[in-house]
Amino acid sequence: MRQQAIICAVWPKPRNVGHDVTEEIKFAFIGDIASESFIEFARHRAARLDLALAIDACDSGRATVRVSGQEALVDMFEMACSLGPRDCIIREVTRADVRN
Repeated sequence: MRQQAIICAVWPKPRNVGHDVTEEIKFAFIGDIASESFIEFARHRAARLDLALAIDACDSGRATVRVSGQEALVDMFEMACSLGPRDCIIREVTRADVRN
């Protein structure tokens, strides 16, 4: 009878690597923006990432939003919205910490 080796690796869970760190960031997405589409897209992404979202303003050239939540998830939100819905072209993103 032939024995098979089973290899098992257990990776330690990282401690305090931004999992409990929350931040509140104000983003301005600048470009060619379809307002309704961008707002729906931002709300959907924020909900999927479990982030609080406030839309400050949105028109055909700029969308200004405030997002709060875990640091890494806020970064993911920025990346997703910078790619935007397909009918929006984001040319620039500015980011400011609201708490400072």
